Amino acid sequence: MTTDLLDGRFGSEPPGTTSAGSADYRYWREHTTISLQPVAAPSILGLFGFAVSTFMVAANLAGWFGNDTTTPLVLFPFAFAFGGVAQLLAAMWSYRARDGLATGIHGAWGSFWIGYGIYTLLVGLGVVPGTATSPDARVAFGFWFIGLAAVTWTGFAAALAENIAFALVLLALAAGSTLLAIGMTVGLPVLVTIGAIVLVASAVLAWYTASAMTLASSTGRNVLPIGRRTAARKDANHLGSPSSWPIEYPAGDPGAKIGQ
Repeated sequence: MTTDLLDGRFGSEPPGTTSAGSADYRYWREHTTISLQPVAAPSILGLFGFAVSTFMVAANLAGWFGNDTTTPLVLFPFAFAFGGVAQLLAAMWSYRARDGLATGIHGAWGSFWIGYGIYTLLVGLGVVPGTATSPDARVAFGFWFIGLAAVTWTGFAAALAENIAFALVLLALAAGSTLLAIGMTVGLPVLVTIGAIVLVASAVLAWYTASAMTLASSTGRNVLPIGRRTAARKDANHLGSPSSWPIEYPAGDPGAKIGQ
């Protein structure tokens, strides 16, 4: 027994049902009412927040600017808010958009940026030692990057199935985190510097990816390529093609857009 979607009565079987018992897509598409609540791509905010925060902090780690006294107090509010809160919000909206990859990456790194912001505040206030003056603090910080690198390498592998641009962001981020983890735990400043520069590259790639997504959202067309890999969006790699499909029934659920 199945429910007749037209008048709510029960019938034997809906039209178009195959002998195997699977309903014909055309029948359900024509007899289903869809109520949509649009959700913008959460990774736009997440990647912009990540790009700016990572650029600032990585440039400081590379020795391009700053000192050990006032710089932590300047970095704290922006790393906390733009890198932490904004990216964590992007993670929660990614969860609503049913994007597991973006939820995990933005959630992990957003949480890290919140913790990093609090840590730099405490360093600036002289409550806890900084990594530049305390070997113990440097090693402990390095172990945090071991965990972050592991999470990000997993995200990179998953992103290869979605789009190349996001995968490249995570590749550079994972590589930079790995170099920082090694450099801090074993005390090799040159690896810390190289790792920080790789993180700057990750920030640039994140800015490009978020910019491409923003332009696609605003114009409805793919202006900058990001190399989508999803089969349901095989035409999205062509510049000038529509950036999304209004109704994506074959992808799983009527009217539900999955992804970034």
